[in-house]
Amino acid sequence: MQLDQVGPSAAGSNLILDHVGQVVLTLNPSGLSWKLAKDMENEEDSSYCLAFASKTETEIKFSDVYSVEFINWGLIHEPILPNAGGFFLGRDSEMYRFVVHGYQKSKIRRNLWVLTAYIFGHKDLKMCQTWVEQINACINMEVGRPKSLLVFIHPLSGKGNGRRIWETVAPIFSRAKVRTKVIVTQRAGHAFDLMKSTTDRELNSYDGVIAVGGDGFFNEILNGLLSSRHHAPYPPAPTEFMQSIGHGNHYPAQRRFNHSSSEGGSVHNPNDTANESPRQSEDRDPLLPSSEAILSESSNFNQDSVFSIPHERFRLGIIPAGSTDAIVISTTGTRDPVTSALHIVLGKRRCLDIAQVVRWKATISSTDAPTVRYAASFAGYGFYGDVITESEKYRWMGPKRYDFAGTKVFMKHRSYEADVSFLEVKSAYPITKEDFPEIRTQRRRLLENPKKVVCSVNCPVCEETVRPASVLLNGVTTVSQVDGEDLKWLRSKGCFLSVGAAIISCRNERAPDGLVADAHLADGLMHLILIKDCPRTFYLWHLTQLTRKGSNPLNFEFVEHHKTTAFTFTSSSDESAWNLDGELLQARQLSAQVFRGLISLFAAGPEI
Repeated sequence: MQLDQVGPSAAGSNLILDHVGQVVLTLNPSGLSWKLAKDMENEEDSSYCLAFASKTETEIKFSDVYSVEFINWGLIHEPILPNAGGFFLGRDSEMYRFVVHGYQKSKIRRNLWVLTAYIFGHKDLKMCQTWVEQINACINMEVGRPKSLLVFIHPLSGKGNGRRIWETVAPIFSRAKVRTKVIVTQRAGHAFDLMKSTTDRELNSYDGVIAVGGDGFFNEILNGLLSSRHHAPYPPAPTEFMQSIGHGNHYPAQRRFNHSSSEGGSVHNPNDTANESPRQSEDRDPLLPSSEAILSESSNFNQDSVFSIPHERFRLGIIPAGSTDAIVISTTGTRDPVTSALHIVLGKRRCLDIAQVVRWKATISSTDAPTVRYAASFAGYGFYGDVITESEKYRWMGPKRYDFAGTKVFMKHRSYEADVSFLEVKSAYPITKEDFPEIRTQRRRLLENPKKVVCSVNCPVCEETVRPASVLLNGVTTVSQVDGEDLKWLRSKGCFLSVGAAIISCRNERAPDGLVADAHLADGLMHLILIKDCPRTFYLWHLTQLTRKGSNPLNFEFVEHHKTTAFTFTSSSDESAWNLDGELLQARQLSAQVFRGLISLFAAGPEI
């Protein structure tokens, strides 16, 4: 059969598709489509041929294509379809070939993306080269795809498979022509030190930073990035709390910083504190100093520009290789390295709330300067802090150490006396002064509907509250300020089994709905969960509900659940252990606030 000699056109070109046979390949504005050649349809078994074609993919969008490459002269396999020899150039013919790399959504597992490769062939070299050039031109028009990435690999994360997992997904980045600088960390805190010391010029040369590891490793990179680049007031606090940490009724003048989720109330300015670097804790956690430098805002992201936070181009990403990987599951819907790699190379983007946690005192007698830490998923005390503390003794067990440590801590059933204050949030979602009328209408419908809105792809809650960086920089405010009301502090004091603040849902394989099923990625809220002292069987009931999809683990009398933008915590004991994204922080007194959409992640959000 003679193949045509024309290049890509609206009418299409006759090519051979590996394992299928001769097809007419067409270049559309949104992607590629193909169908069996007309000659094939006229055969006696045409009905069977068309039935076979209907079961195979016949199109792919450019948004789902991450690479196209010319693979020179070689073998094209005969069709899987029987009796199709009349529509093929002989069995297993050789010709020039090019391959289109993309993905399909799994039909079995929701949120799982599966690699696909379509190999097309033609006897004419120019024909294949022209198709490659045309497809590449279309792919290059896709906005937001990274060209250069800094990759950190934690070799000991999870089951110690960090290197192997990267080797599995590295070809995806190579095919997509994404340049990667790969660093395998050598010690605890290595990624933090490198991120903190990296110059603005070098950061501006990358489109993002990728963590091959777990939630704790991502937390280390996040803190390294933000430690000297994010400048904001300390969290607001009630007067009594400020007096207890030695600031009395006088608060330093508040400077106007962008992205503070709470701009009213009593706010302590970190830049009025002596700019000293706190000592490294015995848990090897990075302790972050304050900084006096104010980063200028610039839309010109050349290598010499100042790297500011938030950043409208720069994103963070995660290739899951940890023990829990709650951040990946909450932002992509699955715990699959290939799916996460595809989210990255295709330039997916979701804004992510970040909590700023300030430790004022590690113990009653502490005199150290305040320590600033950041968390992307969860901050927990009591049961959660005790589990992470106990698990450190059994690192040799790998991920199983968390089950073992959790059982030991549960059997002890310890409760802790503490004082927690939090800002009242009357409206479900914070808003901005720039809200459009249609956004207000959408929010009103959400508030009138008692059904929980679960965060997902194109989430209406996150999309209405998070603007592009150029708009966000104009000033974010809260519902209480829009309504002209003062900030109101609520208080809960007593004995608690645990105190937790979920920034996102924290879904994982053990808790399919997470700690809070309707927590959002970028709504500017934390979910404060206070578990009051109760019988061990009741607490077991609560923990069991977390493992069941569709259950309500917060529907107990001993559980308090509050949506808030900021809270303070004071323990009655001398020392207290907090779990921040799986990392340990000793803090007897701390305050926290959430920053809405502070960073961007290479993720599209889960499909629910």
